[in-house]
Amino acid sequence: MNDATRREFLKYSGAVGAALGAGGLSTIARAQEVLKIGAVYVSPVAEIGWTKQHSLGVEAIKAAFGDKVEITVIDNIFMPQDAERIFRELASAGNKLIFGTSFSHGTPMQKVAPRFPNVAFEHCSGIVHLANLGTFEAKYYEGTFVAGAAAGYMSKSGKIGFIGGFPIPDIVGPANALLLGAQSVNPNATCNTIFLNSWFDPGKEKEAAKTLLSQGCDVICSMTDTATGVQVAGEGGAWSIGYASDMAKFGSGKQLTAFVLDWTSDYVGAAKAVAAGTWKPEERWDGLAAGVVKMAPYNEGIHADTQAKLKQLEADIGGGKVHPYAGELKDQGGNVKVAAGSVLADDDIRGMNWFVKGMIGKLS
Repeated sequence: MNDATRREFLKYSGAVGAALGAGGLSTIARAQEVLKIGAVYVSPVAEIGWTKQHSLGVEAIKAAFGDKVEITVIDNIFMPQDAERIFRELASAGNKLIFGTSFSHGTPMQKVAPRFPNVAFEHCSGIVHLANLGTFEAKYYEGTFVAGAAAGYMSKSGKIGFIGGFPIPDIVGPANALLLGAQSVNPNATCNTIFLNSWFDPGKEKEAAKTLLSQGCDVICSMTDTATGVQVAGEGGAWSIGYASDMAKFGSGKQLTAFVLDWTSDYVGAAKAVAAGTWKPEERWDGLAAGVVKMAPYNEGIHADTQAKLKQLEADIGGGKVHPYAGELKDQGGNVKVAAGSVLADDDIRGMNWFVKGMIGKLS
């Protein structure tokens, strides 16, 4: 934990202990006059990025409920053992709705949720559902396909660089879609990939971005929780693509666009359902059509006619006319994974563990 998180956690832990000593969980539940909600972030809240977008979801709940809600936020929690303890203590403290915001929070939530059957758990990036554990996720690949098309139009080298936190399906799939979008414009486009094995490591990300630039990549997309990739690309005269938040202010005027994540409907919807007593575990997976994925304004350096094509592509994907994973698709080894005339099934998208042809890099 960072210092701010530690101070908040200690203050919160003391309140939990006092409440339990005063009469236990049943007393907390009977005394509750407002909806108590807990939210656990995987990294510190910054000006932009993954955790920032989740914090906006929490702020949307506050705006919708006013003094009818009490929210406890704990940030910078990545390690499973820490997450499990915090989820357990949030539930013990009388929170009736608890959000986890990282794939790494999955196993801890699955362990804790059955012990608190009267608490609703919502897991972003989750794949496991229980009687009181639901999930919500974004179709990142829709945004990266559009961003990839922008890269295909603007790249002179035909080489895109991609930096990912971890080689998990949530990252591998969007990386593939990024290249497929570029190849829809330039069939010869390729994508060099580097995985950091961290969601938040600006130093490591900076070196990765510099490496991609040295390899001739003139567009860089980074799916981590910092704007480092956008910043380094701009400083190096390359185009960039932002992730989660609009990162244009960090890109030296070179951000092509960003695929922005808007979780407010998931947060507010879950809170309203819990408050109304109608909550049930759901699997929500939305993209451009629902506004959970949004494209940031396109760079003024992109010709107006091209911007119009990109906006039409957004509409076509949202309306189901275009599918980013439409066949024929081959993997790195040239094996057909999706036949011509078919599209990749949703379960296969969510479990994608292979690279498409033209991706340069390894998943291990």
